[in-house]
Amino acid sequence: MIHVTTTCPDRASAERLARAALAEHVTACANILGGVRSLYHWQGEIAEDDEVMVIFKTSEAARPALVAFLEAEHPYDVPVITWERLDTTPDAAAWLARETR
Repeated sequence: MIHVTTTCPDRASAERLARAALAEHVTACANILGGVRSLYHWQGEIAEDDEVMVIFKTSEAARPALVAFLEAEHPYDVPVITWERLDTTPDAAAWLARETR
């Protein structure tokens, strides 16, 4: 299982990305977490914003397509998209494989 994570400026944009990624079958599930306070360097300043985090559950085979999709559809100019490989149960791995291309 691969978790691909990004943040969005609000719940509406997070839900739009999640629904579109599901429709494209590049993710099997998306978890949307609110209440993220981000502090970061941007254009020579330290900025801070409230954001919404989205965790996409996908397969290794679908990860490149999901990342490309997020880069194209994300509302930010420079979205930070990260991923990590996680162990999971055989049943969950089979479900992920079925639901992603």
